Amino acid sequence: MHKRLAGKKIAICGSRKIEEISQLIENQGGIPLHRPLQGTVFLAEKEVEPDLVQFVEQGADWVVFTTGMGTEKLVELAENLGLKELFLKRVFETKIAARGYKTLATLKKLGIVPTAVSEDGTTKGFSQTLGNVDFTNCKVMIQLHGEEAPVLTQFFKSKGAKVQKILPYRHIEPKEEIVESLLEEVLQSNCDAICFTTATQVHSLYNYARKKGIHQEISEIFHRQTVVAAAVGKVTAEALKEEGVENIIVPDLERMGAMIIELAKFYQKEYKK
Repeated sequence: MHKRLAGKKIAICGSRKIEEISQLIENQGGIPLHRPLQGTVFLAEKEVEPDLVQFVEQGADWVVFTTGMGTEKLVELAENLGLKELFLKRVFETKIAARGYKTLATLKKLGIVPTAVSEDGTTKGFSQTLGNVDFTNCKVMIQLHGEEAPVLTQFFKSKGAKVQKILPYRHIEPKEEIVESLLEEVLQSNCDAICFTTATQVHSLYNYARKKGIHQEISEIFHRQTVVAAAVGKVTAEALKEEGVENIIVPDLERMGAMIIELAKFYQKEYKK
């Protein structure tokens, strides 16, 4: 029986569940290449304390939770600082906006029911859900997810909100030699597909490509699908689209396993041509 990924070199840009996703690729006959394009550093209590204290003291009209991991970390940090009860009290007093299924699952554990949800996790999803809400002079606290999220921040500011941002963890730049190696593999067609599991990985690749003046060439390669770009979900795909990449493999179910299955289906169709 022909394996759908037979002989295909598949670059994995994440740093989590590498063994599992590598096994899925190998089961389909593919060759996994680990090319981690992000790292995550959780910030210490003292680094987050000023923002947590400000929120506990002043409250907000809306709180926007953007990741399950970040939500859990904020509760943990508040507990370490002896502020958990006050933190959660403030949260329950506000209207809640949440993005993505992992965030919803975390909030459910805490007994928090969001007022608004961006189920696909995109800023566009928020703008559709909250498009008719008047945020004039409203305090909005946004839990960031490793980056500054300028588009999301600007959305609320454009609607008149006063934005406070809180960052429980930060993404760190990948090792330069790894990004350089991956870009060379793309340019030389020495890999067949790249699996992006976060928008941060897309940004890391393209930030370095811009420094080298080859970002448009990379986008064209993805567009032609000489090297296939696969995204785990809509947020990651949105980041690729912002770079001009339209031909993207994206599963309906936002899971790494589903992404590999969709990639295998793509190559199966190509094999039959």
